[in-house]
Amino acid sequence: MVANDRREFQRLRLAKPILALMDGQNALILDIGIAGAYIEHYGALPPGARFKLLFRWQRADVELLCEVRRARVVRSGGDNMSVVSHSGVQFVEAIGDADARLNDMMATFVGRVLAAQRANASGDRGGEAFLATIGDARRTRSHGYVTYRLRDGVWTREATTSAQQPSDGFTVGAFEDDEELEALCKTYENAGDEERNLIRLVAELSAMAVTNTSGV
Repeated sequence: MVANDRREFQRLRLAKPILALMDGQNALILDIGIAGAYIEHYGALPPGARFKLLFRWQRADVELLCEVRRARVVRSGGDNMSVVSHSGVQFVEAIGDADARLNDMMATFVGRVLAAQRANASGDRGGEAFLATIGDARRTRSHGYVTYRLRDGVWTREATTSAQQPSDGFTVGAFEDDEELEALCKTYENAGDEERNLIRLVAELSAMAVTNTSGV
């Protein structure tokens, strides 16, 4: 069932997290797609680690063998179980009829998004309200910011509590997708001063979303 890499990992950003179990431990699914998911969980797992992910869809279990592709600690503590991480995982194997149930779930979610887009286009404000919640699962579970700086042709990435935009890069909310940020870095490298200022403006909007979320 598994995709080769990168954006066959197309994932749907969820409005609300999905409760799940990772090898029996509580976890939250923040984004999910046919080939993988983005999960919040206790502890820290290295790339290549495997585990079973279990969640419910329409009163039935969906169980998948997963492999960690990338991970970062978002909250540290004195012991491993007080550490909280966000991990991007690839689905390696579907257990039982998990493939069919996952496909059905994704078709349902995507159908809701498309229906909301059509409603929005026709002037129905309810569609606009629904679309505004997409991605809230990740936004509300992420705290702080990440600053990217380009110095002597080399990018550095640093978690920070400040939303300030640097002159040699940009600062975004910690909830942003790693692969999208990688593409943004490449765009920034090839941009002139005016285009880089526009990128910082977009990044500032991302940072403002963190401020607005934390204030709720």
